[in-house]
Amino acid sequence: MPDKKKIIPKSPKPNYQVWIIAILIALIFGVTYFNGANSLPVVSSNRLENMIMSNDVEKVVVIRNQSYAEITLKPEALDNAKYRSDLESNNMFGVGSGPHFTCKFGELSKFENDFDEWNESLPKDQRIEIKFEERADYLSIIWQWVILALILFGFWFLMRRMTGGAGPGGQIFNIGKSKAALFDAENKVKITFGNVAGLDEAKEEVKEIVDFLKNPGKFTKLGGKIPKGALLVGPPGTGKTLLAKAVAGEAAVPFFTLSGSDFVEMFVGVGAARVRDLFKQAKEKAPCIVFIDEIDAIGRSRGRGQMPGSNDERENTLNSLLVEMDGFSTDSGVIILAATNRPDVLDSALMRPGRFDRQISIDKPDIVGREAIFKVHLKPLKMAKDVDPKKLAAQTPGFAGAEIANVCNEAALIAARRDKAAVDMQDFQDAIDRVIGGLEKKNKIISPEEKKIVAYHEAGHAVAGWFLEHADPLVKVSIVPRGVAALGYAQYLPKEQFLYQTEQLVDEMCMALGGRAAEELTFGKISTGALSDLERVTKMAYSIVSVYGMNDKIGNLSFYDSKQSDYSFTKPYSEATAETIDEEVRKLIDNAYGRTKALLSKHGEELEVVAKELLEKEIIFQTDLERLIGKRPFVHQTSYEAFTNGKTKEQEAVKEQEDTNPSTKPVSNQSDEAPEQETADVDKEN
Repeated sequence: MPDKKKIIPKSPKPNYQVWIIAILIALIFGVTYFNGANSLPVVSSNRLENMIMSNDVEKVVVIRNQSYAEITLKPEALDNAKYRSDLESNNMFGVGSGPHFTCKFGELSKFENDFDEWNESLPKDQRIEIKFEERADYLSIIWQWVILALILFGFWFLMRRMTGGAGPGGQIFNIGKSKAALFDAENKVKITFGNVAGLDEAKEEVKEIVDFLKNPGKFTKLGGKIPKGALLVGPPGTGKTLLAKAVAGEAAVPFFTLSGSDFVEMFVGVGAARVRDLFKQAKEKAPCIVFIDEIDAIGRSRGRGQMPGSNDERENTLNSLLVEMDGFSTDSGVIILAATNRPDVLDSALMRPGRFDRQISIDKPDIVGREAIFKVHLKPLKMAKDVDPKKLAAQTPGFAGAEIANVCNEAALIAARRDKAAVDMQDFQDAIDRVIGGLEKKNKIISPEEKKIVAYHEAGHAVAGWFLEHADPLVKVSIVPRGVAALGYAQYLPKEQFLYQTEQLVDEMCMALGGRAAEELTFGKISTGALSDLERVTKMAYSIVSVYGMNDKIGNLSFYDSKQSDYSFTKPYSEATAETIDEEVRKLIDNAYGRTKALLSKHGEELEVVAKELLEKEIIFQTDLERLIGKRPFVHQTSYEAFTNGKTKEQEAVKEQEDTNPSTKPVSNQSDEAPEQETADVDKEN
């Protein structure tokens, strides 16, 4: 068997910029230090006169153009203590042959007259030699050039950093070049549609674009035209960028990708120039795909929040993008893909057909989609036999793809921390709790009184939800502190539904108020632990009254504006209506609270049993509740049961009828908005 070649890792490239900066700094400090360390001590005119009269001076050199004189002492005078101390303190290399001192003067003629008088008073054999010179200050000239070089280097370094470093787009004169990364046959993306799960409808839409690029004749022979652009819209973490990566991996054409913020720069006109350069490169590579991630960075509605007379660089960039996408010189071979989680702020001109012909909605996956996503992320894990993707999908309602990936990764880390050979179901349960409720803090110091309040609070939630028909089924209750301020934690399993009736919303409110009601009934006092419950209940109540039109006094009115401006300072109703809304909301919450208190008073024994069990075990599950207070009096299939048991008889009958007569398949053009789905209903005591 041949020996494998030893792979020698490439040494990192030296950072020349850091070395240049270090050398320049060392040079500056060195010149400054040596110049200051070797400077000659300065003497006054009176001291110079004393030195001359003492016959200690050998010669004097007058520098005319710099108004100072250099004084050299006689060798025998250097041993004099009054000179020795000054000379040694100002010269780190010892006392040399001279000069030894300097004397600064004002007028040259006055200094010459004074020196002549001092010199004539000496005997002829002791008179001092004097010379006159003119010198250029080379050190100052060099210092000026060094400072200029530093300024130029700093400006060059700043521009290099601002324009993206080295390479053709990193120089100051190429600042208007596009920053788009190109993926083609040489550096192809390895992600394909097989790596994308739970987005079947969205995949079909973008697959058609890929098919058109691969085989355009299939569509053009019928007169069809390729869409110019497709906008991927959805909440964060649902897989918009992942789907774009899959398109790049599947398409056999060049793929340009960049972020919306890559167009924005501090220099005026750079964004528009980069847009033009991007489309110039794309047209040269056509047919190709251009993907702009987070397009809301440059695609916001024009004129919003702008001062009169100001020049908005983002608007200029957007105008250039609009022209390039659908203008006189538009090339049909360039397809634009864009992604955003804020479609409400985009400019209407950007959203129209002809620019973005398709808006592909990527919502949070349902239980079927979550199972498919779990299967993708479970592949690289070493799992135990008890891991069931269906159960995991049922226990993570409202989770997006990124959150599911986080759960799988957390489960693997937890299993490794516990030195397990494989990741089992308990690790996934703990990972889900970690993602939903936060980090478990078993060592947090809580007084027995507070722990008792938390136990009765969470027991109130559990018992109230157990005996309310439309409340979500309970999964687990814990009084182990989690997160920043959550002292208790209760997890429920909501159904996969999109329409809610008034009774269902009211039961949810009653269940949320169960914690505060239990505190008042048990202790006769209330605490601040119901903060998150009250916040949730208040939002639900206002939605019932003013959004969904479920209040008799307000009527079938909705004051919700899906296209509301960011700078709206007015309410769409009068002050009288606002007072009525507040009264009805307060009445709705008071009735729900009274109903909850009555329910918990009726089941006081069950509340006491559950609270004591919580104080003893800290964590209880649905099976524990069935053991303690009996089975729930309402028979409802959970999402997991409906999913695992398959379709109901009614669904099978409808399917059979559709297969027999396809024309009877119902078609609905009405778009009903459902209440916002909670991400795995969680009640926390703050």
